[in-house]
Amino acid sequence: SSDVCSSDLPTRVYFGDTHLHTANSGDAFMAGDRLGPEQAYRFARGEEVVSSTGVPAKLARPLDFLVISDHAEGLGLMEQVAAGNPAFKGVPMLDRWAAMMRGGMAESAKAANEVVVAQSSNTLPPLIKDPKVVGPVMRSVWSDYTALAEKYNEPGRFTAMIGYECTSVPGGNNLHRNVIFRDGKAQADQVFPFSAWNSEDPEKLWDWMDRYEQRTGGRLLAIPHNGNLSNGRMFEPVSFSGAALTADYARRRARWEPLQEIIQTKGNSETHPSLSPSDEFAGDMGIAGWEYGNLAMIGSPETPAMRPFMYLRGGLLQGLAQERRLGVNPFKFGFVGGTDIHNSLSAVEEDNFFGKHVNQEPRPDRWKHISKQGFGKTRYTWHYEAAGYAAVWATANTRTALWDAMKRRETYATSGTRLTVRFFGGWGYTAADARGRQLADVGYRKGVPMGADLARRPAGATAPTFLVAALKDPIGANLDRIQIVKGWIDAKGQTHQKVFDVVWAGDRRPDASGKLPPVGDTVDTATATWTNTIGASELATVWRDPEFDPRQKAFYYARVIEIPTPRWTDYDAVRFGLKLPPEVPLKQQERGWTSPIWYGAA
Repeated sequence: SSDVCSSDLPTRVYFGDTHLHTANSGDAFMAGDRLGPEQAYRFARGEEVVSSTGVPAKLARPLDFLVISDHAEGLGLMEQVAAGNPAFKGVPMLDRWAAMMRGGMAESAKAANEVVVAQSSNTLPPLIKDPKVVGPVMRSVWSDYTALAEKYNEPGRFTAMIGYECTSVPGGNNLHRNVIFRDGKAQADQVFPFSAWNSEDPEKLWDWMDRYEQRTGGRLLAIPHNGNLSNGRMFEPVSFSGAALTADYARRRARWEPLQEIIQTKGNSETHPSLSPSDEFAGDMGIAGWEYGNLAMIGSPETPAMRPFMYLRGGLLQGLAQERRLGVNPFKFGFVGGTDIHNSLSAVEEDNFFGKHVNQEPRPDRWKHISKQGFGKTRYTWHYEAAGYAAVWATANTRTALWDAMKRRETYATSGTRLTVRFFGGWGYTAADARGRQLADVGYRKGVPMGADLARRPAGATAPTFLVAALKDPIGANLDRIQIVKGWIDAKGQTHQKVFDVVWAGDRRPDASGKLPPVGDTVDTATATWTNTIGASELATVWRDPEFDPRQKAFYYARVIEIPTPRWTDYDAVRFGLKLPPEVPLKQQERGWTSPIWYGAA
């Protein structure tokens, strides 16, 4: 119908990065990043820039939008320390860091790690937090950044969304949040970002966000990231201070944090094999090396008991359990991907990966560079993923349209591919709906999109139906399969999960146990090439939940798996003539995850 196809519904997906750091972030600068926000915007828009190691860098395809999310803690200060600003001299720790930053990349990188540990253990020098000393510097850096966001924001072509990172890391446990503004410089400049130096408690951040909205009339949302490095604190059943969660807490968290970052360079936060033992794709991407411990590799190592409270599938299940107790779901979030790159270059194409930090930029031995050590374990650069993107179904490529889509959770995440995914839930989709070419038309008309709640079950309806479709990345790999992941809570309060293969490429048939055979593998690791002679260019189906119980609250999300392709480590091996050890993966299956759709029990 004409009203369904009108411009008030999103007809295009926009790919971007909600999590990029430049030289304004202290750890990025200390690790060698000398590119500021201007070069980051130019690179994201498709221009060629020269990296901090002197390598020309350019994206094969520009991004549609970018959020530069530099750490609010010490914004721009490490450049001042390195430059010898007299205000920061005479403090032993700062003097040592200044010397280390002048001592070459390896020494500078050690200093950057020291900063992370000092922030995690609350041992930063008091001077560096003194608002009389650092306030004017940081406010100037913030004002310059918002001015550049205005300069490079071009509605309809490229959106520069204003944002920053609030870097709460108590005891080394990752509770970081990226705060995203719907607004421009005029409103953003009325405040200076709330940071972990103000408080590491996310509730205090929400209080600040509320005051910002009341003061300016603007809008904010926050995106937590790296639940996989939180040692069970991201979705813990108590508040930051240790009190039992309340309905008010649940309402506030659901309001301010509609999205979670599911994948980035520091691994995959969807789930873990010990949490989802029957999920064959639970441990094959972005798990190895990241399960050793938290962000700073201090405190205690990760244990299986932590994982239900740190991986996102576990968090969604915890949300159902908390809703049963509180009447409100505090962990009702959609998915985005981000990069968390700290060299100003949002480059996560497998054949064009510039690493997370400057010391991980392309060179023959980067794969074995030691990132962090702790608990008798070592994280190497090869553990890092070339990931990921935020995909947003918006009505236009503008700040307001993108932000509004994020707020309503009409988003999905990818591991770096640009596949197109639609996911709708309703009560009356039919097989014919998946065969038409106006899939979004019928999707919106008969149901709700990813990120929404299913409409109330109509009389006579036996089970919800889901319309799901995926189209391959135009220059990427074919598709292996689409899966729907279901989580639910039973009458006894026990949570459950199951992965369903709902449509796949080729004439494969599930075996007696219901397992679908692998799609095949065309990767030639000797040349870092593959062919699209297997898989499908597009997949679509309507799936009805065969195990639906109307009394059980549930969520559903789609996961799209591509055929195997070379990993960035394989491109490096071919480019530099390397023979990598067997523990280093050379190929992977890229994927996308849609935001969930929730069912509230009748």
